Amino acid sequence: MKTAIVFYSMNGNTKFTAKTIASQTGADLIELKPEKSYPDKGLRKFIWGGKSAVMGETPKLLPYEFDADKYDQIIFGYPVWASNFAPPIKTFIKDNMKQIAGKDFSVFACCSGGGAEKSIDKLKNYLLIKDFKTSLVLIDPKDKPKEENKNLIDNFISAI
Repeated sequence: MKTAIVFYSMNGNTKFTAKTIASQTGADLIELKPEKSYPDKGLRKFIWGGKSAVMGETPKLLPYEFDADKYDQIIFGYPVWASNFAPPIKTFIKDNMKQIAGKDFSVFACCSGGGAEKSIDKLKNYLLIKDFKTSLVLIDPKDKPKEENKNLIDNFISAI
């Protein structure tokens, strides 16, 4: 079963997790980058990102390579913004919904606080699926490494 990890990362925690999972599974990495970057520091980061997530924005993305026919499974990874999944993930799904329908989906969310479970439910609803094959929530895995994170990632990989 071929797997794609489709992710957006602002501060590197999601990218760190995506690379860790890919290195152990052989999954392809598809990093999403908006044409216009979000502020990544200070109060503007939270206001701009939170507003964008709450308003359901779908930012234009830089070109990426993705052929849905190559994959049986897609893992989505993102930072949690205002209890939502990051808007670049929404854009990807909107642009590829017909091509990815019927695939197996898993998800991991990186956050500094709460809201991850709500964001996963919102993503599930946006994908129009009953549930994910498996899900994972990590608290700043790159910035605050813990042995527990390695175990959580190993369990996630076993479930996919």
